[in-house]
Amino acid sequence: MRAPFLILLVFLLAGCGGKDEAADETAADSSALPVSLAPAQQQAMARTVLVSGPVTAYEEMQLGVEISGQRVTALPVDVGQWVKKGQVLLQLDHRTLDSELAQADASLRQAQASQELARMNYERSAKLAAQQLISASSLDELRANRINAEAQTATARAARDAAKLRRDFADLRAPADGLISKRLVQPGQVVSAGTELLRLIRDGRLEWRAELPENQLADVAVGNTIELRYAGQVVTGSIRAVTPGVDAQTRTGTLYADLPTPGPLKPGVYVEGRIVTGDGQALTIPTAAIVQRDGHNYVFTVTDKQQASRHRVSTGQAVQGRTAILEGLKAGDQVVVEGAGFLGEGDRVRVVTTPKASDAKAAAQ
Repeated sequence: MRAPFLILLVFLLAGCGGKDEAADETAADSSALPVSLAPAQQQAMARTVLVSGPVTAYEEMQLGVEISGQRVTALPVDVGQWVKKGQVLLQLDHRTLDSELAQADASLRQAQASQELARMNYERSAKLAAQQLISASSLDELRANRINAEAQTATARAARDAAKLRRDFADLRAPADGLISKRLVQPGQVVSAGTELLRLIRDGRLEWRAELPENQLADVAVGNTIELRYAGQVVTGSIRAVTPGVDAQTRTGTLYADLPTPGPLKPGVYVEGRIVTGDGQALTIPTAAIVQRDGHNYVFTVTDKQQASRHRVSTGQAVQGRTAILEGLKAGDQVVVEGAGFLGEGDRVRVVTTPKASDAKAAAQ
């Protein structure tokens, strides 16, 4: 009777041990974090370069006057005003200049009268000389008087033109159509020649400039499209010029992109631009699968033992919820998407299937 009893005891103990192991496995499964997986796959993606730069005026003209010691009497424009070519932007006190111009006009008329008299005297004398009624020396003297009168008229005309030019300098006119961007003078102020008084953005034209390292500068070319995000809008432009070389100190080059006019961008705004350099293929994963820690990007995969394994990756551009992976993964690798932000190296996980959108909507209802 002892032998059957021992056998029965062994079976009972074995049964208890199996229940404990099953309970341990159930507890382990319940403690594992549920995650979903998605494969890394190749897809068509435009090649882009991200860089930041300022918006500046394509051509900003510094305007001033060419005479000194005159007081500003009128300033009919202000900052932000659109002006036309030839429009008066500023007027100086021109009373003295008007007086000088009037004096120069009078001197010119006097010289013209003397020239006309000298001409008539010479013509009459030439007829008399043909009849040998006056000497040749007298005719030569009259000819010299005529030439001298013509020279005096030319001198007076040049003086009149100079006086008129100085009078015109009293009115500062717009050299081109454009937008007044700065005003550095006030009415009543006495100004000097060469001093900047106003600034004009020619044709209101703006451009975007960016500094690129030499490895990225080789990827961009004239005609590439740029996209600038500002104030909730996307402004599209195109690259007009790229520097042919790089700076020896900074190892960077500059690109210049034309912007639409008018537009929401303002001079001095610093914005990030996306430069589309062409079409290509890229290895992509869902952006939600990327975890940033310690200043680096990581993704998690699941081992055969249902444990999380962390991998450092190098990322590229992100488009429509997917991010390009430059290094760290290969096509077909399964990465953790949902739950990736809560994982650590070696954590136990339980792979679940992400419900379809229709199932999730039905469940929500």
